[in-house]
Amino acid sequence: MNAPPLDDLAAFAAVARTRNFRRAALDLGISASSLSQRMRELEARLGVRLLNRTTRSVAPTEAGERLYARLVPALRDVGDATLEVQGMRDRPSGRLRINGPEPALRWALAPLVGSFLRRFPDIALEIVADSSLIDIVSAGFDAGIRYEERLAQDMIAVPLGPPERYLLVASPAFLSARRAPRSPRELPGQPCIVTRFRSGFVLPWEFRRGSRTLKFVPSGPLYASHPELQLRAAVDGVGYLMTLEAYARPALDAGDLVTLLEDWCPPSPGPYLYYPGRRQTPPALAAFVAYVKEMRDAGSPMSPARPLAVRRAPRSSRARSR
Repeated sequence: MNAPPLDDLAAFAAVARTRNFRRAALDLGISASSLSQRMRELEARLGVRLLNRTTRSVAPTEAGERLYARLVPALRDVGDATLEVQGMRDRPSGRLRINGPEPALRWALAPLVGSFLRRFPDIALEIVADSSLIDIVSAGFDAGIRYEERLAQDMIAVPLGPPERYLLVASPAFLSARRAPRSPRELPGQPCIVTRFRSGFVLPWEFRRGSRTLKFVPSGPLYASHPELQLRAAVDGVGYLMTLEAYARPALDAGDLVTLLEDWCPPSPGPYLYYPGRRQTPPALAAFVAYVKEMRDAGSPMSPARPLAVRRAPRSSRARSR
């Protein structure tokens, strides 16, 4: 029996990875019906069922799982060999897939996209906004964007943006009904607007002053992962919110929100671009990493944001907090 074509094996690996014909077909650039037919032909050629299909789901059989486990490193080696040869070309080309949380994409990545694509017109850049803590390799991404505390140890990390500051904010109306907190220790048990990711992970709040660090998992009436929804809820008086300074700026300038515990909210490192360090770097990714470093060294467009003109808590609230 002749070995199946490599393209068919790669297509099967995409289906086994995503467990979804439409998503795998989108990644492969073909139709879902064509992909389904290719899988039936592959199963007929091998004489064994590789996928269990229902109207709602698809999953590898035991034979499919075994084949997928062997294919992943083999396809990676083939891809690395191909990339190594392609790296000898004068102009980087191909698709570059990057995953990251929406705030980092907006403030750090977006300013780079236009100029990068003008310099490298043969690269097709695909950016997916996702705050979930995923394995970028198994999910089919070349690189991801995360913050330092959530980076895997085996990844190469490159600073993507300037330091950022998280602020504790609330609306004046919300604060009029309660005493402003004098310390982060007073926040547990208070109404908070909480960031919960799709995986169920709740983002803890961390405060630092000098050498002291206080960290806790907030709770409250609202759990969400969309920053603008959270900000609107804070303006509407739902509870305390810990959010990026850049997001809060318009509401603070308008007086719709005020800051609290500012001396416990120092700047933190900005987002990092990260990618696997154990394999050949694809030419498109290598070009992007070099471009990020170039822009960082030049101070543009990744220059620190202008200081935020904040409005402090109402005098009555501050007086009661002393």
